[in-house]
Amino acid sequence: MNPYGSLCDDFGVYVYLNTKMDLPSSRETVLHFFTGLRKTFPMMSDFDRRESGEFVLEEDREQGSYRWVNLEARRLCVGYVNPPSLDAADHLHEHVLEVAPFHLDFNPLDCEAQDVLFAFDFMFNGNHDEVVAEALGLNSSLDRVLQMPGTRVINYEPSVMLALDDACRLQCRLSVETRTNAYQIRTGQFPEAPISVYFTVRQYWGRQPYKDFVESFRNQRRILQDLVDAHIIPSIIRPLAQTIAAKQ
Repeated sequence: MNPYGSLCDDFGVYVYLNTKMDLPSSRETVLHFFTGLRKTFPMMSDFDRRESGEFVLEEDREQGSYRWVNLEARRLCVGYVNPPSLDAADHLHEHVLEVAPFHLDFNPLDCEAQDVLFAFDFMFNGNHDEVVAEALGLNSSLDRVLQMPGTRVINYEPSVMLALDDACRLQCRLSVETRTNAYQIRTGQFPEAPISVYFTVRQYWGRQPYKDFVESFRNQRRILQDLVDAHIIPSIIRPLAQTIAAKQ
């Protein structure tokens, strides 16, 4: 089962593999790579090249639960939104990380860093920054600033990075993304949009103890889930969900 689906409106597991050199973009190589993925995951049938130049293969987003793979100039991106289980998401990511180096002709020497992250989305029709400040900013030294008379919060997106080893090659990052702008606050017209919480474990390559991308992914995923369960859920996700629920 997916242990996080009930905590938010949408939950995703993503992997970003960042390279130092440009990834292949020739027609033959790109089609061969994505055709192989489609054979393994037949429901991934929507292929496109976006205006920004990246290639994408994904399942039907209207199904609610869907997989996608993006190939950018210097980044390979893999995601599973609302996976039925974490094992299903792991299967997708491990398969792509296993076959991509052969199809796209890159190796660990070309890797800058590998990111594994969980994303939690909360749909909210209102001032996102105000909600985030109320849920996460109280009982802090910022209280007096947030409560200054005659003011309204128009941007509150906390972000923090921590080193998880002495060499700072393994790091984690918590970031909150809101989608409210000054015009919406001024007019009081707020479209329903997601407040996103991202928690990432990044492994910088070079002197890491892992031989390949799959092995590193498994270690990062284990650390990611341990930290999310112990710290992010009780300190960030539940307070934010409770604050949003109280305002709806």
